[in-house]
Amino acid sequence: MDSLQQTTDALDQLQHRFTEMLDRIRALEEENRSLHVRQDALVAERAQLVQRNEKARERVESMIERLKSLENAG
Repeated sequence: MDSLQQTTDALDQLQHRFTEMLDRIRALEEENRSLHVRQDALVAERAQLVQRNEKARERVESMIERLKSLENAG
């Protein structure tokens, strides 16, 4: 195998590896975007759950206060 053929083969291998790396980068970028979207959805869901939990806690505290006032009135 002559030097020109070796250089051509090496460049072909390098180009193939470069293409594979670009494909992997694109896949990782897409996965990253998808994970960010999922994270945003989970953060929003968590905020909603925290708010619902707070409302439930307030209702329970209100019921306890009413029960205490009924107990004291009776």
